[in-house]
Amino acid sequence: MAAHMFKRGFVWSRTGMKVWAAAGKRCILSAAYVDSSKWEQREKDKQNLAELASLMDRTYERKFPVSSLTISRFIDNISSREQVDQAEYYLYKFHHSPNCFYLRDWSIHSWIRQCLKFGARDKALYTIQHKVQYGIFPDNFTFNILLDSLIKDGNYKDAMAVVTEIMIQESFDDVSTQLLALYVMYNYLENKPELTWEEERDLGASLLLTGLKQTNTVGFSAQLYGCALLGKVELYKGLRAVYHQMPLMWTPGYLNRALQVMENVASLPENVKLCKEATDVLAAILQPVPVTETPQEEGKASEETPKQAQFEETEKLRLPEYREQFKDLHAKLQSLGKVDSASLLTLTTQLVEEKRPSFEEEDLAKYEQKVKEWEQERAVLMEREREMREKARQELEARKAAKAAKASL
Repeated sequence: MAAHMFKRGFVWSRTGMKVWAAAGKRCILSAAYVDSSKWEQREKDKQNLAELASLMDRTYERKFPVSSLTISRFIDNISSREQVDQAEYYLYKFHHSPNCFYLRDWSIHSWIRQCLKFGARDKALYTIQHKVQYGIFPDNFTFNILLDSLIKDGNYKDAMAVVTEIMIQESFDDVSTQLLALYVMYNYLENKPELTWEEERDLGASLLLTGLKQTNTVGFSAQLYGCALLGKVELYKGLRAVYHQMPLMWTPGYLNRALQVMENVASLPENVKLCKEATDVLAAILQPVPVTETPQEEGKASEETPKQAQFEETEKLRLPEYREQFKDLHAKLQSLGKVDSASLLTLTTQLVEEKRPSFEEEDLAKYEQKVKEWEQERAVLMEREREMREKARQELEARKAAKAAKASL
């Protein structure tokens, strides 16, 4: 069926601060970083996609697995938006086949690049969000070029969704990804979106995990902001809502951890501060909790986990204590000159501008090395494929010869 379908067819912000611009659009990464020419210039195995689609359909109909090289060739030879849709179909089929574990990293990278090239970022995001169905787990460099594309268009809602996926994959290993994620989150918050508790949890977890990777004002402010949001979720929805299917600790006390961040910053060198924006968020969350009726479903959950419910009730009872600790710590930080009035977005933008030359150089060197390794791996697989085809041809000829000899007797 799918085969048949083929046959048919820098500017000034409100603070006066300089940020990056390209063709009138925001951008962070340099042209050299996002340039696809080196990727496009690599040797490709030219294929007719209609014939390749027909081959895969026949293979699946006969209950045989499609090879990772075949799906890789299909993705590499995409030349239109319609073919992106077809590739999505075959990615789904491949991930639900016996060979699902063999989707190659370079195929995932190529898929995201093709989606960007043919205006199908929605497909890139959809397959990343539904990774269980498609097997799309991009590396940091691939995430970065996708984030930069969304930033250029000011699409911070989708960019935030990508950051959430990076958080779930625990892929904040590279400085570039950490800073891009922080830049996205603070731009997203600039629009003051009305967040559901799930979105607050995702945002809080992303801020916390990126903040833990940075040892500066931006990093500690992100930790504080993240712990505050997670503490709010813990307070109103319970601890399980915080850690369920999330890469977070299941021990209670996220508001207390936020206060510990303040205490730690007070003892650090004077150049490390906390942003007023982050402390204000914690101050608002520490206000008295209004008395609300517990929904029936939550009540049942509490009956099933009495110890957990006890911890959650303890957190609510400790709010007055937390407020007093916050007042003392905030006063101490102010006396030490450790509360920065600049916005989190401004501080993050400055940090990205400062770190960009070094992280881009490092990332590009790693990327070039990775592409070489991918090409070597692909060459080995292609050679193995040729050997298997030759062996199959020889076996077929031997069977034909044996059959002919038997017939002549």
